[in-house]
Amino acid sequence: MIALIALCLAQGDSVTWTRDVAPIVYENCLSCHRDGEVAPFALETYADVKKRARQIELATRLRLMPVWKPEPGWGDFVGARRLTDAQIATIKRWVDGGCVEGDPAHLPRKSAFNDGWALGTPDLVVRMPEAFTVPAEGRDVYRNFVLPLGLKQDRHVRAAQYRPSNRRVVHHALLFLDATDGSRRRDEQDTGPGFSGFSPSAVSGGGLGGWAPGAEAQPLPDGVGKLVKAGSDLILQLHLHPSGKEEKEQSEVGLYFCRDAPSRQAAMLPLLERRIDIPPGEKEYTIERSFVAPVDFELIGVAPHAHYLARTMKVWMTDARGKETPLLWIKDWDFDWQGQYRYREPVRVPKGARVSMVFTYDNSADNPRNPARPPARVRWGEQTSDEMAITFLQIVPASQSDLLRLVAAALVRRR
Repeated sequence: MIALIALCLAQGDSVTWTRDVAPIVYENCLSCHRDGEVAPFALETYADVKKRARQIELATRLRLMPVWKPEPGWGDFVGARRLTDAQIATIKRWVDGGCVEGDPAHLPRKSAFNDGWALGTPDLVVRMPEAFTVPAEGRDVYRNFVLPLGLKQDRHVRAAQYRPSNRRVVHHALLFLDATDGSRRRDEQDTGPGFSGFSPSAVSGGGLGGWAPGAEAQPLPDGVGKLVKAGSDLILQLHLHPSGKEEKEQSEVGLYFCRDAPSRQAAMLPLLERRIDIPPGEKEYTIERSFVAPVDFELIGVAPHAHYLARTMKVWMTDARGKETPLLWIKDWDFDWQGQYRYREPVRVPKGARVSMVFTYDNSADNPRNPARPPARVRWGEQTSDEMAITFLQIVPASQSDLLRLVAAALVRRR
């Protein structure tokens, strides 16, 4: 009798796929691990997950998956994929207990995915006029493509989503606006689709964000929009890497317009340092940069950027009284998992506050991500064998004049 009671208690306490594990997987894994997305395999069914149960248990226990780089306590972000200790323990108990499937009636419904358009059908979809051929081998390719928007009047964008046609070769994408004909002229002067490098005119209208594996489109806060002037072109900058065979890429971008004229405008403010010179063998090369806000503004998102040698990143705010507000901390930067992080609630940055960043780099042979063997001297540059140090601050100033003062302050500090 005692043995029967113990057996019943054990069965009642058993962890099952349908009741306990599926909700964790559906909420945190399916954005990447489903057919047609960036992950190399799907985790959509019990069979999918059971087949890789031990691998999943190890990856979650070591916090390698789901990929979420920001440290707890350094920013409260929309779409965070960080598992709790209890969720990780649940997965381990399920695997150790033999991966019990459970009652099908307990299986939750999967999140709805819109076949690539995260926010539903866009108001405007533009596509690269022709496909670009990525060579089978060689250095990474940075290429800009002009996508005419055909707008006859000014519009305000609340969200933008990039979609690659060939995920094997697209590492990441950045979206800019050009209100001049500068990018078109660059395109005409360059042979083949698009043009190489960065174009000064490409940021004349500011930016619309970007994409990297695992990133999802996020709308701006209510009442906030990004102005797109009539006649503007969308400039799509792609970082493409050879896959071992010749491939083609023809991306598209969907824009979602504000239904009503927004009361405030969003803008992107880059905090960067170009003076990078990392000696071979240097294990902890440090870059620091900051600027003092000349006016009040709201910080609604942050996106750090560097290449393979970067190891850690910290961004924080210090107000005039010395109080610090943590904004972002990444202990283990991964070039292949760059994120754009939107705060759940805007962070108020008062006039006189200092926004700072510190990046560290490891140019030693001990860094498994170091692309040079043996290590070589590395400076600022566009190739992934070069380095960068940028924190893109997505801001909402009170007015256009305040935005100009912010840009001027950042430029002066950069010089």
